[in-house]
Amino acid sequence: MATQKRELHLNAFVHGTGHHEASWRHPDVDPAAEQDIAHYINIAKTAERGKLDSLFLADGLAISSNIRYNAYSSFEPLTLLSALATATARIGLIATASTTYNQPYSLARALASVDRISAGRAGWNIVTSAGQGEAKNFNLTDRPAHALRYERAHEFLETTKALWDSWADDAVVANKETGIYSDAEKINTIDHHGKHFQVKGPLNLPRPVQGHPLLVQAGSSEAGKEFAARHAEAVFTAHLSVESAREFYANLKGRLGAFGRFPEELLILPGISAYIGDTKEEAQEKYDFLNSLANTEYGVQQLSQQLDFDLSGYPLDGELPELPAGTDGAQSRKKLIVDVARKDSLTIRALTAKLAGARGHFTFIGTPAQVADEIELWFTTGAADGFNIMPPTFPAGLDDFVDKVVPLLQERGLFRTEYSGQTLREHYGLTRPEVQLAEQAQSA
Repeated sequence: MATQKRELHLNAFVHGTGHHEASWRHPDVDPAAEQDIAHYINIAKTAERGKLDSLFLADGLAISSNIRYNAYSSFEPLTLLSALATATARIGLIATASTTYNQPYSLARALASVDRISAGRAGWNIVTSAGQGEAKNFNLTDRPAHALRYERAHEFLETTKALWDSWADDAVVANKETGIYSDAEKINTIDHHGKHFQVKGPLNLPRPVQGHPLLVQAGSSEAGKEFAARHAEAVFTAHLSVESAREFYANLKGRLGAFGRFPEELLILPGISAYIGDTKEEAQEKYDFLNSLANTEYGVQQLSQQLDFDLSGYPLDGELPELPAGTDGAQSRKKLIVDVARKDSLTIRALTAKLAGARGHFTFIGTPAQVADEIELWFTTGAADGFNIMPPTFPAGLDDFVDKVVPLLQERGLFRTEYSGQTLREHYGLTRPEVQLAEQAQSA
């Protein structure tokens, strides 16, 4: 039997005015754009014109302490996705939502709603909310411990899936002659009684078009990788080198068998922020110019948040101090940053500059052909199933990628020239899940 040719998957990571921390200061960028729905519609239509699989909206549940130096007033992502669903026809729509500060019933309903509004294009990036500031907006004095957040996330997800499955696919009859709207025997309670949640169900909305919206995960700690291996269908991850990405790829794919899963059931998409120019020199000038607009005080605050350690009292031209071994914050990102700082003997100033472009994701500077070469290298050598595209500025950075890099990937036979399916699952080559029995949620 012939095997289907492996296809590259591309997701546009939408982030305000761009992924470089100084993007809002660029002369070609409107600083007010991130409060304008037209800005996001333009981005979504550009990504769809490029036949990208999906776009992704990150989220946080507290205002940044760095608001003095950078914009941080983003729309609630599921609300925004609903608007983008009506302005697009094919591109997948993925939003971040926290298992730490939501309830399964309300979130299951919201995600099912977006999936139906978009005709089956919704995805959920599952996060456990590592930020300190978020807890204080939800009746807590401190964030829950890392292990407890993941324990809650497991139960949250199983309960949410059970709610989606509380309606059989054919539960709605809508027979005008008999007056029967639904087969009540195919709409069931889930009667979940767990450590963190008690949910009777059923959901007050029929099963999503995709069965379940696509499940995405982004944590790369040990707990995060185990969660991904058990539940996720796509993983967004950060790596600064192809070698690191290959190691992560092999490790995560190797965990799937323990959960009865196959490697092709989980797609791994590292982030890439590409600075694209007609020449290498032009691309370098774009990178250098944006870095010249970066604010060092902002960079130190950002770095302190990522490391969960206040660096404000340390000399900029000194190396990182010794940091506490553990954290209840974002463990994998902290490790990535500390490792590169130690490996390259970077000062705090140099480290903030290195992270200014993409917060620890891979940054590449080059011509369209060089960007395509790098993507092909990662894709064909066991480092990635695709990429999370992180343009330095919007809209120009995404325009450059769609208009100059995507055609090269298409010419090489790596990426689609037209959509072949309608749903996000179809774009990603993933099957639609069958209805599972509610008892699975009760025992999670």
